[in-house]
Amino acid sequence: MSEKRPMVAVLTGAGISTDSGIPDYRGPQGLWQRDPSAQEMVTIGPYLASTEVRRRSWLMRRDAGAIGAEPNAGHRALADLERAGVPMRVLTQNVDGLHQAAGLPARKVIELHGTATEVQCARCRVVGPMAAALERVAAGEDDPACEQCGGVLRPRTVMFGEALDERVLAQADAVAKACQVFLAVGSSLQVMPAALLPRIALERGAKLIVVNGEPTAYDEAAHEVIREPISEALPKLVRRLVNGDLARA
Repeated sequence: MSEKRPMVAVLTGAGISTDSGIPDYRGPQGLWQRDPSAQEMVTIGPYLASTEVRRRSWLMRRDAGAIGAEPNAGHRALADLERAGVPMRVLTQNVDGLHQAAGLPARKVIELHGTATEVQCARCRVVGPMAAALERVAAGEDDPACEQCGGVLRPRTVMFGEALDERVLAQADAVAKACQVFLAVGSSLQVMPAALLPRIALERGAKLIVVNGEPTAYDEAAHEVIREPISEALPKLVRRLVNGDLARA
């Protein structure tokens, strides 16, 4: 009888998507460091209250290129891990949808901060594709309103000033408690409550592996810390996991 494979949980942050051309907001060269005022564009109060903030937000989304971004080798490696039959879940702080675009089934991805691939009306709650809203911006609408009721359109992300979905948090908590291996990939591990997930996994006896360009608060507790570029490190780490090489992983 073959040995049962360990459950792998993967927490991903902005660092996994930088090779896809999506900026890291919190890193040393991140947007928040270069332009702290940009944070109000993703803060719910200013966003709903100010037409000018929304206009700047739409221009940022238009120019960021996230909608046209393609998965990179890191995203594809995690999809390979799932296709190899390893029990796994991805808990992502990202809103770019690139895990699903790489081939991970949507049911295997828990989006802690929502998704930027869709918009939602703040008034009537109708949902639509972000790409269609950005087409309206490209056509000259600087603050596109809901076509159903005229309300404010917003991305289906969790903005600053909003609480995370309790059901999503419960799913992530259950995964962290159930896993035997926890990978923290491209995350500063500073943003709560996502930053608590590695601790939950460690308390349940899981092996923690940190893959990040900058030091994190969990490095000393980790069984392994990898500083290589994520697009290089993850394919190698996935091969080790697929081969059952957990002693060295």
